[in-house]
Amino acid sequence: MIDLFAVDALLAIARTGTVHAASAELGFTPSAVSQQIKRLERDLGARLLDRAGRGVVLTAAGRRVVDEGALLREQVESLRSRLHDAQARPTGTIRLGAFATAVRGIVPGLVLRVRDQHPDLRVTVQELDPWNAVDAVAAGTLDVAIVHHWEGVGLALPPSLRSEELFRDVADVLLPADDPLAGATAVTPADIRDRTWASTPDGTICYEWFCHMFRGEPSPPRIDYWCLEFASQGELVAAGVAVALVPRLGRGRLPDGVVAVPVHDPVPTRPVTLVWRATMTEAPAIRALRELLDAR
Repeated sequence: MIDLFAVDALLAIARTGTVHAASAELGFTPSAVSQQIKRLERDLGARLLDRAGRGVVLTAAGRRVVDEGALLREQVESLRSRLHDAQARPTGTIRLGAFATAVRGIVPGLVLRVRDQHPDLRVTVQELDPWNAVDAVAAGTLDVAIVHHWEGVGLALPPSLRSEELFRDVADVLLPADDPLAGATAVTPADIRDRTWASTPDGTICYEWFCHMFRGEPSPPRIDYWCLEFASQGELVAAGVAVALVPRLGRGRLPDGVVAVPVHDPVPTRPVTLVWRATMTEAPAIRALRELLDAR
């Protein structure tokens, strides 16, 4: 009999490249993962891994097991999901991923509603950038994720995932209260291009949008401050050394001396979306989470 946990271990090794990385992803010791692979090799009568320096590589048999094992896991997950009656009570643990401002602006209220309406359902939360959250849901290390992308900057989803838009968030430019544009009803990228900026780092989805917003300008804006946290950007604005583009979701109270001014042409808009594996669509926990988020 093939042990599905052993298949999961091999799939994790295929994703991460090492037994140690796979064990960290799965939450088990490297020894436990190695034992599972040895058991799977005995059950199948084939060598699945070869050593390659400090890592491992899949043999031809290992690649075959990974390809068909992923399909097997999807079939089992889909079967479990469909076995539940439509009125089944959500139970167990659902692993949720969310980007930083969603963790502040959505997750606390969501968890409280889950506790109130579905007391047998536990929600665990991991903060992740949208691209990483999508990968984690597709890989099976998360069950569902709240992600976003800015209009004009896509977020590709693999065919194994399903999604629904929850709402649309908007960003404003934060300016010092004594800035000449602080009292404007709205500004354009051309109006604010010559300011010194604080931004999220290169490689983040918010930075991609920032670049997109200024794409039509003759030269890019000057960025002197690179901060993952929007709260840190707000403090730099309060000090009068920078301006920043900050979403409204999870923003909280602005520091003294900082004003938020809308931007247009284009309006910085980001759809906030829930993603999950297609095989879990009928699972009571997924259905409950979707209903609670739709009703927020």
